[in-house]
Amino acid sequence: MDESELPRQWYNIQADMINKPLPLLNPATKEPLTAEDLAHIFAAECAKQELDQEHAWIDIPEEVLERYKYYRSTPLVRAYALEKALGTPAHIYFKNESVNPLGSHKINSALPQCYYCKQEGTTNVTTETGAGQWGAALSYAAKAFGLECAVYQVKISMQQKPYRSSIMRTFGATVEGSPSMSTRAGKDIITRDPLHPGSLGTAISEAVELATTTPNCKYTLGSVMSHVSLHQTVIGLEAEKQMEKAGEYPDTIIACFGGGSNFGGLAFPFMRHTLKEGKKIDFIAAEPSSCPKLTHGKFEYDFGDEAGYTPLLPMYTLGHEFKPANIHAGGLRYHGAGTIVSQLLKDGYMRAVDIPQTESFAAGLLFAQTESIIPAPESCHAIAATIREAKKCIETGEEKVILFNLSGHGLIDMTAYDSYLNGDLTDPEFKG
Repeated sequence: MDESELPRQWYNIQADMINKPLPLLNPATKEPLTAEDLAHIFAAECAKQELDQEHAWIDIPEEVLERYKYYRSTPLVRAYALEKALGTPAHIYFKNESVNPLGSHKINSALPQCYYCKQEGTTNVTTETGAGQWGAALSYAAKAFGLECAVYQVKISMQQKPYRSSIMRTFGATVEGSPSMSTRAGKDIITRDPLHPGSLGTAISEAVELATTTPNCKYTLGSVMSHVSLHQTVIGLEAEKQMEKAGEYPDTIIACFGGGSNFGGLAFPFMRHTLKEGKKIDFIAAEPSSCPKLTHGKFEYDFGDEAGYTPLLPMYTLGHEFKPANIHAGGLRYHGAGTIVSQLLKDGYMRAVDIPQTESFAAGLLFAQTESIIPAPESCHAIAATIREAKKCIETGEEKVILFNLSGHGLIDMTAYDSYLNGDLTDPEFKG
């Protein structure tokens, strides 16, 4: 761990964007929301960061920095063996966010969110989680700052990945499969569809309801919102320094995409040079073909949850009632994209590709066999997109430098790999 690479500030890309994200709207009045409005749900400092379009650099609190030092900086690795296996002239690098106590990038935002909640006297936090990486990270961070934690995990993901629920409970959190009978939103969803497998939209509805009906409780979340991507920029800021030490600079930057936190975390610090200096970099978000909000969604105002409890967000969306297929990349099964990424995609600063499930696992298997790390199913999408780009370099002969984010390991996802190795995985079709 090299603490000299650890940034002391997060980078807020909103300050440098030419076209700022459109405002979040109150669904009842259609008026823009203020930080005070959002502070009824989120920690006040997170609400302030969410709407900050003025300050490009925001100080990381000392208490959070001390926690970051437990596992940061994370390694930047040249994937020599993968390059050799592909026969590509491309130079492939990955930022390894799996080397922390919880095994994914999610902890980078869980720590500051719990810190801010603790600072303002909150005693309880609640959240949703898909595959469970965020729920595990929040459970750990809540325990670190002395908070009680309640997690609503997407029901199908809870069945597919039971050990992530065990991790959450190990750190003292309570865990409910969503939709559940413990909230009004959950009961309504189950009444409409008794066999509903759950989605991030259903789990968000339940978590927000719990936060707004429980004294001294705040809602936290692991993706989509701008303050979450802000906290994740430690990834890209470190990667910049590390690429400089390697004597190279990325031509292409790739990350998997669910709501946008790990993509923004890696891409935004590099994208500031595109926005301010016109530097040419190909930014690619890799999403599942069965839940392709960036490649097949519409840019419009939509709810962030199924029940309609959240503000209206200006984003690329498949509709808040969209029911995603039961793919194993549970963290990518979300109907919408964050407002910052949505605006950047709309303005042409980045692009998106959609990856079939079996292609993603084939890529993950090759990565494991060459680089000795079993990647999370979500990260497999970034690896698949990287392989596509590396193969293009074989055709053109270009020695492009490709950087991707390994957002987490897959050691608690082995049932998914079993299904792939046994030939049981399919490629669910997108039904728009």
